[in-house]
Amino acid sequence: MTKIMIVDDDKNITDVLKYNLVKENYSVATAEDGVEALELARKEKPSLILLDIMLPKLDGFEVCRILRKEMSVPILMLTAKTEEVDKVIGLELGADDYITKPFSVRELLARIRATLRRSQRIEPQTPAPEKAVATVLKAGSIEVDVTGHRVLRNGVMLKLSPKEFDLLVFLMRNRGQVFNREHLVEKVWGYDYAGTARTVDVHIRSLRQKIEDAPRCPEHLITIHGFGYKFEG
Repeated sequence: MTKIMIVDDDKNITDVLKYNLVKENYSVATAEDGVEALELARKEKPSLILLDIMLPKLDGFEVCRILRKEMSVPILMLTAKTEEVDKVIGLELGADDYITKPFSVRELLARIRATLRRSQRIEPQTPAPEKAVATVLKAGSIEVDVTGHRVLRNGVMLKLSPKEFDLLVFLMRNRGQVFNREHLVEKVWGYDYAGTARTVDVHIRSLRQKIEDAPRCPEHLITIHGFGYKFEG
């Protein structure tokens, strides 16, 4: 049975979510603060985490940051904040999606199903036949071990979120080709992704900070103004 972990200090919200998730045949675990959330995630190994931002002891951003270093579980952030910066921070830390309170249970369930489908999908892109056998991709000082899910820069291991890794692999396997944001969302996040194309910009910016020598003047992740992005090298 698919296990969903709810992390929220509002008991009313937790009870409502748990009731509806159980009705949908999900197994549910709950935590009320950030510290408990980390301990429970390590113990229960959930299939997806619903993570509130405003939490006691450790906030949702910090919980997300720590979990991303330890596991690739999909994280859907719940936030009462409407400022774009909070959503951007969550995505940069590795959250897969976010939903702003108040939200309908129907919408949340749809987001959960879509996120779970994406997480179970193997390589979203279909590379050209001559590239299909390539399990190691190289560009300058960047080396990507696709099967080992590792990225090295100058021989040093980089820490990428799951979607940063998928985006980098897709662009490297299709280097020289320009893709607009909508195309990248479809290929990397999936056609049923409920978020916005803004997610692509956030992940590109984060990737540049990790793989480029000069992020403001990127050598590999190139912006084609008015069109989208491409990988060179």
